[in-house]
Amino acid sequence: MPQAAADRMSVHVGDITALDVDVIVNAANERLLPGGGVCGAIHRAAGPELERACRRLGYCPTGGAVLTPGFGLKARHVIHAVGPVWHGGSSGEADLLTSCYRTSLELAADIEAEHVAFPAISTGVFGYPPVQATEVAVTTVGNWLMAHPWPRSVIFCCFDSATAQLYRACLANVASR
Repeated sequence: MPQAAADRMSVHVGDITALDVDVIVNAANERLLPGGGVCGAIHRAAGPELERACRRLGYCPTGGAVLTPGFGLKARHVIHAVGPVWHGGSSGEADLLTSCYRTSLELAADIEAEHVAFPAISTGVFGYPPVQATEVAVTTVGNWLMAHPWPRSVIFCCFDSATAQLYRACLANVASR
């Protein structure tokens, strides 16, 4: 991957709901309802308007993504990306995870979002192994950035330093190819 694409990706440890970016990505469920983890935190921080907007949308298939306003967040928009539940890796999980990242990036590009922050989609209660999920995320985002001007930068926002270390190692590995 060319260094220019790698330079547009970074890792941040902290609360995704506190980031002042154009878009944060929510690790959503198909019904787009508040849940635990990142999804619950985003809904709590955004306020009840986000849940009402998601209820109006009603559904998003696994591998897909939809856009809402950010409401009470610093982020102007939320992209709700539905990653796959891990079933051992032989049920198309990698393709579905790739699709939810790519669809999220398409939505961000449509609104010419400069800065987008992703959580580690599917690695919480959906059980996707973090090492494999990180590789899918970094590779998919890097390939997108090589071919598109929007978004200008992507932040992988990690809840803890162990996850951030996985992303940093993967970014270093991808940048050196």
